[in-house]
Amino acid sequence: MPKNNASSKDSRLYEALSSHFSGKINAARIKFICKFMIALCKVQTVNFQKLGSAFESSAKPSSCVRGIQRFMANYVLNGDLIAKFIFSMLPEKTNLRLTLDRTNWKFGESNINILMLGIVCQGVAFPLMFAMLDKRGNSSTDERIDLIERFVQLFGVGCIESLVADREFIGEKWLSYLNKLNIRYFIRIRNNFKVYLPKESKEVTAWHLFNNLKINKFRHCQEILYVNNELCYLSGKKIKAKDGSTEFLIIVSYNDPERSMEYYQERWQIETCFKAMKSSGFDLEKTHLTSLKRLKNLVLLVMMTFTWCYKVGIHLNEKEAPIKIKKHGRRAISVFKYGLNFLASLFLNPIKYSKTIRKMNIFQFLSCT
Repeated sequence: MPKNNASSKDSRLYEALSSHFSGKINAARIKFICKFMIALCKVQTVNFQKLGSAFESSAKPSSCVRGIQRFMANYVLNGDLIAKFIFSMLPEKTNLRLTLDRTNWKFGESNINILMLGIVCQGVAFPLMFAMLDKRGNSSTDERIDLIERFVQLFGVGCIESLVADREFIGEKWLSYLNKLNIRYFIRIRNNFKVYLPKESKEVTAWHLFNNLKINKFRHCQEILYVNNELCYLSGKKIKAKDGSTEFLIIVSYNDPERSMEYYQERWQIETCFKAMKSSGFDLEKTHLTSLKRLKNLVLLVMMTFTWCYKVGIHLNEKEAPIKIKKHGRRAISVFKYGLNFLASLFLNPIKYSKTIRKMNIFQFLSCT
């Protein structure tokens, strides 16, 4: 019978992570990551004081806190290495739907601004890689291209089925880059964007092409046109805004304009990811870190723990006890939260759940063997 003490859990998680990181991250760092991930599941916050109290260690909580601070300050986690780790956890490695978005918040006078690339999978976007932006506001075209280039160098362009993004992620150089790589995209544009109609040899404002539609009726333009001097397709519909006013949801795409809304809807999965990493999961925005280097380490550790929780949630939902579906058709709890709550219960009360721990190897979901 496996022991349910701290060293047992640490060693089993260490074994799983070592299958990915041995020879790339030294043993002491891997052991720290193990303790951090278990503590994060228990306290569900990135607050260092609470994490230090939850570290399964013979050291005093204050010593554990100093250990966390030293790791964040003195060590640099390799983002590409973590991206490969998360990629290895995906159920599918081909025909991937990528989603690109930013999350930002303010701590004091400091602006935290993260550009994130995720992979849509089973109702969420797995966070794969990101860039810390040392500024307020939108990302630049070069920053987006750098992120996609990192993905292509690590995993190849052939595994990309499509890319979805919101109104911020538009521009001539950006669309040109995606077109040259033959990356299928479905990106929302602003209502007042100018588009050029080759057949009619005229430029119009995008919303005019959909103004005669009824609310929630969808139309895709049959002929190819120019947006930001790049050939692409356009589709859209008229919708009601939250304040009751009328607006338009207009999508520019590489191809398949008739399916653009179906693809674009998956953009929201990265919002689900951000919510899980922040207010509904690990309270990432409550961190007091402002150094981009330290924040990067913290975000990478949160991404790893998120992936573990989601993998466990998928297993529970598919193999153990399916999540209840409420009358409105949505799950009673998210797959991520299902996995997180399960892991927290096991770690907080290992004696009570000893049979469950023996039955279900919660560490196997992080192993590449």
